[in-house]
Amino acid sequence: MAVGARDFIDKLLVEKYAQEKVDNHEADALQSRVSADEMMSAMNCSANNFRTMLELNNRLTMVCYGVVAKSAKYVQTEVA
Repeated sequence: MAVGARDFIDKLLVEKYAQEKVDNHEADALQSRVSADEMMSAMNCSANNFRTMLELNNRLTMVCYGVVAKSAKYVQTEVA
C-alpha cells in the first residue's frame, strides 16, 4: 500500500507542507494547563449533578404514576 497524494488537491497540499517544520518539544509543552485535582473536582461536580438529576427524574416519575393512578376512574364490569 503506497502513501502519497491521490488527487490534485492532495498533491498541492503535500507540496505546500513538505518543507514545514514543527518543533513543539519544549519542556512546558508536555505539562498540563489544568491541575489533576481541579479536573477531578470538576468531574465529580458534574457526576453529582447528573446523579441528582436522575434521582429527581425517578421521583417525578413515581409522583406522576401516583397522580394518574389516583385520578383513574375504575368501572366494575360484569363478572361472568
